[in-house]
Amino acid sequence: MPFPKKLLNDYETVALDLHPHWWYFAEPAGALLASIVVAVAVMVGVDKDAGYKDGLRLAVLAAIVLCAVWLLGRYLKWMTTNFVITSDRLIFRQGVIAKNGIEMPLERINNVNFSQSVFERILGAGDLVIESGGEEGRSRFTDIRHPEKVQNLIHSQMEENERRRGGMYNATPAALPDAASQLEKLEGMLQRGTLSREEFDTQKRKLLGGPPMPPPPPPPPPRYPARAKPPPTNMGKTGGPPGENQTRAPGGGF
Repeated sequence: MPFPKKLLNDYETVALDLHPHWWYFAEPAGALLASIVVAVAVMVGVDKDAGYKDGLRLAVLAAIVLCAVWLLGRYLKWMTTNFVITSDRLIFRQGVIAKNGIEMPLERINNVNFSQSVFERILGAGDLVIESGGEEGRSRFTDIRHPEKVQNLIHSQMEENERRRGGMYNATPAALPDAASQLEKLEGMLQRGTLSREEFDTQKRKLLGGPPMPPPPPPPPPRYPARAKPPPTNMGKTGGPPGENQTRAPGGGF
């Protein structure tokens, strides 16, 4: 049963959807096979006239039924167990009726390790141990198919997620060292006084792909003090402004 698409977020894609390895069925399948072998041995080896043969038959039959039910339950659990890696999260869900699961954002995963015994390496199975910054801290996932490939996929999805979150889709790995060297040159020019702070910020934004800085506002117009009005002056004998007193001439009259 694949992971339900309705549980994905908008623009989230599935990179891997796994059920447990077939080794997950080893215990119930081995028990069922052993009970069948015992039943055959009882049917063939026990004397028909033995008084305990009927009770032994019932015991072996009950063992076969229990092992078959165990195997069926394990199959249903296998069908409803999903180990999913998306573009944003790592999801583990299991359960037929009562479900439980774990979700880890890719940016919070700190370390991914895998372990395999010699036998598991032959089978192509193993365990994944994931350390994250959440409450769980450390989680172990068993019976993972080809855990070394899953580990590489998780790391690649983490790098892609980090690149997407940082807005670096258009930046190639070869361009990143070039941008860093140009930033060092700009800082040296700023320290030597060749560039002003505004020019340095503008060039830095261009290198990092940020929006350009808005132009500085125009300077305010100069403000001059208002001129004071000159005081009124007396024009003397020959006249003056209307309404002004004039000096009387000798002998009377104006």
